[in-house]
Amino acid sequence: MRVHHLDCGTMCPIAGRLMGGDRLLGRGLMVCHCLLIETARDGLVLVDTGFSTADCDQPSRLGRGFRAVTAPRLARAQTAVEQVRSLRLDPADVRHLIVTHMDLDHAGGIADFPRATVHLHRRELEAARARSTLQEKQRYLPQQWEQHASWNPVSESGDTWLGLPAVQKLAGLDADIGLVPLHGHTRGHSGVVVRTDRGWILHAGDAYFHHMELVDPPSAPVGLRVFQSAMQMNGVARHASQAVLRRLHREHPEVRILSAHDPAELVSATYRAVG
Repeated sequence: MRVHHLDCGTMCPIAGRLMGGDRLLGRGLMVCHCLLIETARDGLVLVDTGFSTADCDQPSRLGRGFRAVTAPRLARAQTAVEQVRSLRLDPADVRHLIVTHMDLDHAGGIADFPRATVHLHRRELEAARARSTLQEKQRYLPQQWEQHASWNPVSESGDTWLGLPAVQKLAGLDADIGLVPLHGHTRGHSGVVVRTDRGWILHAGDAYFHHMELVDPPSAPVGLRVFQSAMQMNGVARHASQAVLRRLHREHPEVRILSAHDPAELVSATYRAVG
């Protein structure tokens, strides 16, 4: 199994250093850290999908507010489908998409892989389809994925993994890849565990945003802390998910835990993958 670490949607949020940037003024830097996994039997597997080619061609789809706050670059070359091609792989071989949640910067690329099966937590798919609150109407964009045909929502059941409950192995996948509940940021937000030749990876999605949130005591730029609180659907669940990740980081340093948006983690993971 080979894992490629991709940035499928660089963003430059307002507030500079308050959002983890190098300068107090100006813009910060966030990535959409996705995993492209080459498996022996299951073809290509993509964990999170970033923005789509349609998002790049028609940025207004994403909404004026989102674009003003995050300033996504929306470069076609950064989309997952184009990066698959740049690796001299066939996008048609992407058979499985696993999304940590359905926020517009994670689910946009679903449309670029119409033959793939989308795996996610059942609660997340239901929330994305219902869009029952104003916040969910803004974060979930049906035009990104409503035409997709193949879905595999999973429920709150499964085995344990390093003390984490309800890890669900995914139907149709022989590879050691599973979904683990890390709720709070959204109703069905989940992490994705992947067993590689170099050990385990846990893609934690938006369960945290900055690598210093994994240490005791946790810390992060104030803007990121405010942003996470503003975007959470359940604060108690989100903090509980972060506590689980800190325990895992402390007790199992061999597991590589990754956030979806921390650029430092993307650089480190990419260096380690090719090193």
